[in-house]
Amino acid sequence: MLGHLLDGRYQVLQVLGRGGFGQTYIAQDTHRPGFPKCVVKHLKPVTRSPEFLETARRLFTSEAETLEQLGNHDQIPRLLAYFEENQEFFLVQEFIQGHTLKAELFPNQHWTEEKVIQLLQQMLGILQFIHSHNVIHRDIKPDNIIRRQQDGKLVLIDFGAVKQVQTQLLTVAGQMGATIIIGTPGYMSTEQGQGKPRPNSDIYSLGIIGIQSLTGLHPINFEEDPDTGEISWQHQANVSSELASVLSKMVLHHFKQRYQSAAEVLRVLKDLDTNTKVEAQSLQPPSFTQPPQAS
Repeated sequence: MLGHLLDGRYQVLQVLGRGGFGQTYIAQDTHRPGFPKCVVKHLKPVTRSPEFLETARRLFTSEAETLEQLGNHDQIPRLLAYFEENQEFFLVQEFIQGHTLKAELFPNQHWTEEKVIQLLQQMLGILQFIHSHNVIHRDIKPDNIIRRQQDGKLVLIDFGAVKQVQTQLLTVAGQMGATIIIGTPGYMSTEQGQGKPRPNSDIYSLGIIGIQSLTGLHPINFEEDPDTGEISWQHQANVSSELASVLSKMVLHHFKQRYQSAAEVLRVLKDLDTNTKVEAQSLQPPSFTQPPQAS
């Protein structure tokens, strides 16, 4: 596939990933000045029957339209094109120059509270936007968050549109005995693991990243409270009770007990941020004006 020209325009430079759902490439757009890089997602239908291809086309177009809307957010890659070639489907997205959040999370290295709150606020803003478009990301993890080189902002990538379309198509083709789960162990909530993700499944995953950044532990090494089954982590981090309370509520086992929306978590964080600043100011020593000396 390397060097192949897709749609007479996108030249494949590198294979990024392969899976049962298709392939992902880095390509260059030969029709634009400077041949800028882009990311191409390739979906290979499991069968070529006309009815199946028609369903694939409809689902694929629907996913492309969703990605087009989501690309209006500054911290989500734009959809540049989508097309069909030889009864296979392709999505072309903006390439984000930068490094993944995984490159910033080192074992036993603890982030400051301020840095964690900035991470949560930026990501919750993105989640609030995608959830308002009735989209659940389903795979929030450090690998899918890029710190953009040009401005240091966090960008959420890999909405798994190809994976979601392929899952639906396998159902249509009658080739799926069990639900295909989209997500990553350690970052995935219970309900998502059962194939029933909700908007606050994404909030759970983000909370896990927050705890990972504070403790320096990978989620697979988190302890569990033997009585409640909840994650036990606060003793492994230097964290205020206020932020610990927010993160613990984000990752509660049952979705009904968690925050129900990104907006709700943002409000709590804003209050927490305001209270912290007020406390910091109240700790400042009072300044006294020297009274005039009597002559």
